[in-house]
Amino acid sequence: MKYLNHITEAIGNTPLVKLNNVTKGIKPTVLAKVEYMNPGNSVKDRMAIRMIEDAEKAGILKPGGTIIEGTSGNTGMGLALAAIAKGYKCIFTLADKQSKEKMDILRAVGAEVRVCPTNVAPDHPDSYYSVAKRLNEEIPNSFYPNQYDNMSNWAAHYESTGPEIWEQTEGKVTHFITGVGTGGTVTGISRYLKEKNPNVVTVGIDTYGSVFKKYKETGIFDENEIYSYATEGIGEDILPKNVDFDVIDTFVKVTDKDGAVMTRRLAKEEGLFVGWSCGTAVYGALEYARENNLTEDDVIVVLLPDHGTRYLGKIYNDEWMRSQGYID
Repeated sequence: MKYLNHITEAIGNTPLVKLNNVTKGIKPTVLAKVEYMNPGNSVKDRMAIRMIEDAEKAGILKPGGTIIEGTSGNTGMGLALAAIAKGYKCIFTLADKQSKEKMDILRAVGAEVRVCPTNVAPDHPDSYYSVAKRLNEEIPNSFYPNQYDNMSNWAAHYESTGPEIWEQTEGKVTHFITGVGTGGTVTGISRYLKEKNPNVVTVGIDTYGSVFKKYKETGIFDENEIYSYATEGIGEDILPKNVDFDVIDTFVKVTDKDGAVMTRRLAKEEGLFVGWSCGTAVYGALEYARENNLTEDDVIVVLLPDHGTRYLGKIYNDEWMRSQGYID
């Protein structure tokens, strides 16, 4: 009989899918790494299980413990699946800008959800970072993975996602493009691909209101760059330790609107029912290809982090899209 012992064993080996319609006028081959095919419907499944297993090996996470994490939703789902498999409880803190669907999904898999304000500084006691840290200090036998600074994050992608992309493209990938949030995905994959071929170009997709692009270009952490934005899951107002700027060749910024509209196009024109930052990544990839005159010889891999079910009340809701001025 062929079966999995638990759903977490289904993580990884997601497909590469060629984009055919939104790429009109673009010369390179553009391939999407469809990470919603993971059981928790996002790329974060990979690093979530790795962070838990590494913590168990180190004796940091003990039987009957509680996992406490600040998340935009997807890491929480991956951690929740791991917790169910291994018998842990979960408490997640989310900023109030995250979609209701993300919060409901986490509750559906047994997690406790604490909603925190978006428009506060990272070190403010009410921020979702600070609340997670405080709960970890207050609750006995708890573990705070801290995906931003936990090196198991990038290691998971170095050992799984990067090799998958290399093998699936038969080493022909020339450009790897992904949104950057915690930094684990871009760092782990890029380190692997550049070890295989130093000429692979990595493009990080950033959003307006985030510090990454300016920091890469100037080395300056400019607080004036920080302001509220709507796109979920990418960009930061901090510099996570998982972001290795040395393996990111350049950044492209994409507006909330452009990312949202492209997300809808991916569903209608490619059959890819994906999340907001997926559209953002594809929009940025196409802009980069145009501006840098990429050719038929180039092969772009764009990572699509999650599934559209997380955004039914926002991106896929016409009324909400009109209220934001994203569609007429």
